[in-house]
Amino acid sequence: MADAIKVLLVDDHQVVRRGLRTFLEVQDDIEVVGEASDGAEGVARAEELRPDVVLMDVRMPGTDGIDALRKLRELANPTRVLIVTSFTEQRTVVPALRAGAAGYVYKDVDPDALAGAIRSVHAGHILLQAEVAGALLTQEDSNSVQGRGGSLTEREREVLCLIADGRSNREIARALVLSEKTVKTHVSNILMKLDLADRTQAALWAVRHGIAG
Repeated sequence: MADAIKVLLVDDHQVVRRGLRTFLEVQDDIEVVGEASDGAEGVARAEELRPDVVLMDVRMPGTDGIDALRKLRELANPTRVLIVTSFTEQRTVVPALRAGAAGYVYKDVDPDALAGAIRSVHAGHILLQAEVAGALLTQEDSNSVQGRGGSLTEREREVLCLIADGRSNREIARALVLSEKTVKTHVSNILMKLDLADRTQAALWAVRHGIAG
């Protein structure tokens, strides 16, 4: 499985890890390369194994998922993180996404949908279940975003549309025939003008306001 998506499982419940491993090991394009029982161990294992995707719970003893997400972003080779949890509260969802999660699904997700989520996150897309997107948009509404889109230039709107499509800065640069440095500047300007914290919020803003489908 040389081209398989390498996955690390981080959850404090052994039965959950065992269930995930049992299902994922029958997928031809997914390989479980390791497990961890808390956030600190998860960060250490990620640095050692360099997985493509980390499946991680939010609430765990010791270092929780939010702190682990922040530490994972600091690694020389940061990995994509898909949160798999039973916690649905907005106070849990929003911090996880702001800390850098590439996706957020619930533990009762259909197994085939979970495999699809792993593939989607690995491909660079942002993956949120409907309820999760709603929670983030509710948070966004409380910050009164109406009208801010008018301050974007045409080029910034093009960049925002590609962000919503899950494109990386390098892919955006290629699509628009720009340098990566220029794209980074556009992304920074978009976040500043829309008063958003990160690309995830920018992507949801774009979908909500009709800039992306």
